[in-house]
Amino acid sequence: MAKEDYYELLGVGKSATPEELKKAYRKKAVQFHPDKNPGNKEAEDTFKKVSEAYDVLNNADKRAAYDRYGHAAFQNGGGGSRAGGGGFHDPFDIFRDVFGQGGGGGGGVFDEMFGGGGGRDGSRDGSDLRYDLEITLEEAARGAQKDISFRKNVTCERCDGSGAEPGSKRVTCPTCRGAGQIRRSGGIITFTQTCPTCAGAGSKTEKPCTTCRGEGRSPKTTKLNVRIPAGVDTGSRLRSSGNGEAGQAGGQTGDLYIVLSVKDHELFERNGDDLYCEIPIKFTLATLGGTIEVPTLFGKASLKIPAGTQSGTTFRLRSKGMPSLRGGSQGDQLVRTHVEVPTSLTDEQKQLLEDFARVSGDANEPTSKNFFEKAKKFF
Repeated sequence: MAKEDYYELLGVGKSATPEELKKAYRKKAVQFHPDKNPGNKEAEDTFKKVSEAYDVLNNADKRAAYDRYGHAAFQNGGGGSRAGGGGFHDPFDIFRDVFGQGGGGGGGVFDEMFGGGGGRDGSRDGSDLRYDLEITLEEAARGAQKDISFRKNVTCERCDGSGAEPGSKRVTCPTCRGAGQIRRSGGIITFTQTCPTCAGAGSKTEKPCTTCRGEGRSPKTTKLNVRIPAGVDTGSRLRSSGNGEAGQAGGQTGDLYIVLSVKDHELFERNGDDLYCEIPIKFTLATLGGTIEVPTLFGKASLKIPAGTQSGTTFRLRSKGMPSLRGGSQGDQLVRTHVEVPTSLTDEQKQLLEDFARVSGDANEPTSKNFFEKAKKFF
C-alpha cells in the first residue's frame, strides 16, 4: 500500500515554515496520542504516521531529500518514525520545544501536561499532570482543604517498575547490540538514530512483566488532600511535587498541578483583592441617616449611612475584602447603596408625604432647581 503524503498527514502545504510544521504536529499529536485514545488502534496508527512525517519534515536535509525523491529517499533501511518502529524523533520533543520543562495546558478536569525526558539508560521521567478544581469565593477568601481523586500511572507493584517479569533478566538488545543507536542509510545520506527496540538503553527485558506489559507502570486511582491558601483567584496554580505520573526504568516521578477556578458569587464581585456589592436602603434611612449591618465574607459589619445619602453612593469597608496571597495585607469591600422608593402607600403615608412636599416646596417644583441650572446650556 502506498504511503500517505507527509505534508497531507500534517495538514500543511509544501511551503510550510518550521514553526507551522511544529504547530501542526503538536495539534495532531495531542489529538491522536495513545494516552488520549486508549484501545483505539486507528488513533495509535495515525499518531505513528504523523510522528514519522514530522521526523522527516522537521529536518532540513531529510525534508530536501523527501521533496526531491518522495518516500523512495528512505527505502532500503531509510528510516521511519520511532513510534512506528524505526524513528528519528522522540514525539515528546515537540512539547519540550514549545513548553520547556514547565509548560502545560489541557482542558478538562484532568489532563497529562507533558512527558518527561529520557535517559541513556532507558529511563524516562514521569509526566506532569493537571487537575482543574472549582472552589467557592468563601473558600478562596478563607483557605480550604479539598479532597480530590484522579487516575494516573503508578509504579507497577509486580515488577517494581523494572518492566521485567520477576525472575527474568535484562539482555543485550539484539537490534543495536548494546550501542543504543543504529545507523540508517537513505540514499546518499546516512542517519544515526535511537534504537527503536530498546529506546536507547542498549538492553531489553528478557520477559516483559505480565501486569504492566513491560512498561513498568500501571493505572491506579489516587486520592489526595489539597490545601488551598487564602487569597487564591481563578487561574491560580498549586504544585504538588511528586504526585504526577511515575517515571519509567528509574525515571523521576512528575508533579501534579491543580489549576483553580472560583465560582461566581450571588452577592459579591471581585476585582483583585477588593470586593464589591450593592445593598438596598430605605428612602427614610437615606434621608435621615442611621447605621445598618451589611454582610461580608467574614461576618457582618456596621456601616454608617449619613443623612441625605443619594442612591449610588459608595462606601468603603477597610480590610473586609480578600486577603493577599503575598500576605500582610487585605483588600477592601466597597458597598454601593441603592435607595428603594416605596411602590405602595397607605392613605396616611401618602398624606404625610404630601404634607412634606408642600412644606418643602416640592409640590410646586417637583424637579430640582439645580438640575435646570445645569440644563440651561443645552437650550
